[in-house]
Amino acid sequence: MSSKYTKVKGYYDAKLWSVEAVRNAVVKGWITEEEFEEITSESYDAK
Repeated sequence: MSSKYTKVKGYYDAKLWSVEAVRNAVVKGWITEEEFEEITSESYDAK
């Protein structure tokens, strides 16, 4: 588990962050693509 996974998941679950914000966490290297999919229940497809 990435070091910021719990923080990112908490923000998303509290509706403080959008799916796009979680996607940005992947870009920044805070979480992995797999963790993005776990958090959002959506497929990660890089833009």
